[in-house]
Amino acid sequence: MPPNPTSVAPLAKTLMKGVIVVELLGVFGAYCVFHKMNDSQDFRSTMNRRLPSVLEVYYKSNEWAGVYGVREKDLIAWSANQD
Repeated sequence: MPPNPTSVAPLAKTLMKGVIVVELLGVFGAYCVFHKMNDSQDFRSTMNRRLPSVLEVYYKSNEWAGVYGVREKDLIAWSANQD
């Protein structure tokens, strides 16, 4: 015998609210990381060491938006720091 739809509805609503909250937190977190990378070359350097794939997504999204030269400026600054 299948469960009564009225008994499943509150659980489904609760789960849906949970999914929405988790997705909103993910979007907000991604925005915060992007904003911090956009503001701080030091943070981009840290991301380059720890999560280079995330930094690559940052560079690509800037290039798609028409913002060029960030990658080149970072590479020049980081190579100057190594000398």
